[in-house]
Amino acid sequence: MNDVADFRIVHPFNGIFCLMLGFFALLLVLSALALRRKSATVREHVLIAACLVTLIGYFVYKHFLSLDTDYNVITAAMGGFNWWGELPLQLCNINMLLIPLAVWRRSRPLQCFCFFLGPLGALMALVMPGNGFDGYSLLLPRMLGYYGTHFMIIIEGLALVAFGLFRPRFRDLPRAVLAALAISFCVFLIDLFLRRTGLHPKANYFFAMEPEGNFLLEIFHRWIPVPFLYLLPCTLILGVYMLLVTTPFAIADRLRERKPSHAV
Repeated sequence: MNDVADFRIVHPFNGIFCLMLGFFALLLVLSALALRRKSATVREHVLIAACLVTLIGYFVYKHFLSLDTDYNVITAAMGGFNWWGELPLQLCNINMLLIPLAVWRRSRPLQCFCFFLGPLGALMALVMPGNGFDGYSLLLPRMLGYYGTHFMIIIEGLALVAFGLFRPRFRDLPRAVLAALAISFCVFLIDLFLRRTGLHPKANYFFAMEPEGNFLLEIFHRWIPVPFLYLLPCTLILGVYMLLVTTPFAIADRLRERKPSHAV
């Protein structure tokens, strides 16, 4: 019985974590294969539907979280559960809102944001889970919701490329950085509103107000001790990260262009 119980406990990169990672990776691959002969419109609709279903599941998960006595005890020092602090406005889960918009509008800056930042933010949440989400059974509603939502956000961001709806290009990156800054500033204004109105005195979506113990953001905050502005050095890291990710696509495109055609 203890062995079964231990198998259900989730830690970053333990057995059950890797099984979930493999399952969602397989789901992405099978979805891409199933849709490869479908029109772009069908692929767009499937991705939008997946995001909307994930968004509904997100609020169902948050409902169960609001009723979770253990979670509220664990997070009592941070004020416990607060609906205004659980909106899909974090770096990762905002993808559930932005991907449908990016696909519908076919906005490349938004697609860049969703492809580069959404999966990265969700991966960070999975490998560095917050209080109440590490070392508990996967069968708890809060654990199923937390891990299921974040894994879906990762594959939905990657699906932009896997479904052939978007392919990163070097010339898109400056606008992508500007889009990230614009979205971050809008979220910062939401943080200010929630704090000033008292709806959520500790609102800190996108870490726009304070670093909350993140070692890298703590360094930037010491350099620039001003909310939102202290995040500006992150744009340099973001630029390098996007360049590194885009380079393999650029190389593959260049090789494809050089490949001789065998027209009959």
